[in-house]
Amino acid sequence: MKNTPAVNHTNPMKSSDQQNAFSRRGFLWQAGALAGAAAVGFKNVARAQDASKIWQPVSDRKIRVGLVGYGFCKFSAAFQFQNHPNVEVVAVSDLIPERCAALAKATGCAKTYPSLEELVKDDKIEAVFVATDAPSHAQHCIEVLKHGKHVATAVPAVFGSLEDAERVFQAVKKSGLKYMMFETSAFREEVFAMGQIYKAGGFGELVYSEGDYYHYVDKPLESYKGWRIGIPPQFYPTHTNAYQICVTGGSFTGVCCLGMPSVLEQFKPANNSYKNPFGTEIALFRTSEGGTSRMAVSWDTPGFEGEMGRVRGQKGTYYEKYVGLEKNLPNTKRPPLPPGIQVNPNEHGGAHGYLMNEFVTSILQNRKPLVDVAMALNMTVAGIVAHQSALKGGELMKIPQFKL
Repeated sequence: MKNTPAVNHTNPMKSSDQQNAFSRRGFLWQAGALAGAAAVGFKNVARAQDASKIWQPVSDRKIRVGLVGYGFCKFSAAFQFQNHPNVEVVAVSDLIPERCAALAKATGCAKTYPSLEELVKDDKIEAVFVATDAPSHAQHCIEVLKHGKHVATAVPAVFGSLEDAERVFQAVKKSGLKYMMFETSAFREEVFAMGQIYKAGGFGELVYSEGDYYHYVDKPLESYKGWRIGIPPQFYPTHTNAYQICVTGGSFTGVCCLGMPSVLEQFKPANNSYKNPFGTEIALFRTSEGGTSRMAVSWDTPGFEGEMGRVRGQKGTYYEKYVGLEKNLPNTKRPPLPPGIQVNPNEHGGAHGYLMNEFVTSILQNRKPLVDVAMALNMTVAGIVAHQSALKGGELMKIPQFKL
């Protein structure tokens, strides 16, 4: 893990620039590109998707995809590439042979490779989904891009390193290829609704937002080389930060963060590789709009678990529903997905299929994916700097800015 002072990468966007940039992005998930009819079998599917629309494919071409990583979360299969009508899963890989075989079986793929480094040499593969250990995400994505392939990654985009963030950013720009981070909160039903309302002007500028991610880990979770043991909470910040950044398309420009020493053994500095004493970190951010955002990540508090958030703007508020001045609201339901893509509200609010479909469709339509490299790094790097602030007793620190 590298730990260097935060410096501005670009000047923070002014609110008008930021809003215009995000409008040009057009909330791409709203387009027919994201569409589809969901498979049955889960509760709340009708509420989660816009049943009035029918999925229309944007192409009859199949993207040839490689999947890497089948560890604790089994994300390479969970995002359902194997079920998309515009995808052919060409090859899969995991360093552990038994897991590699299980991934091949789960996705119906016959070809396997012993490592990502071998898989990316396969000329048949156009795009790779990286679901490896978080400390390897940056290097693995860069390796994929070097071999001329589009890349999507599980969260976070980088792990504790501002230098890696810059390396990833430059690699994506140089390659001209698609990069997307699969941040599940981006396609949670409430965040999607907030984004549509924000784009339509229903909030005005956001004055305040907050997000919470509570996941009690009294015993270390299974992880490659123990990377999850004692992880600083703000090293895994994107589930919360999405409640601002995926709503507005902006960024956090400054932070002061407080960490609470934990009673759990894995968060004793001597017991983890990060020398991290905190099981809970609460960050207070300044946003690129000039507002304030409070984001909490906690590993050591039992009770309610999950991700949630809310926003308050000049013209309205969203907490479970919109309350505000705007009466002509846009359609806030997520579009339908292709047949065979399941929407399970118990899996990150049913976001998995939407993320995968957005990445696939961005390739087919040759456009930026929603959670592109700038948005991914703005969500991730803010947490890295927040942890640095916590280690310094809540010192106010600047956050690097990433903008395409």
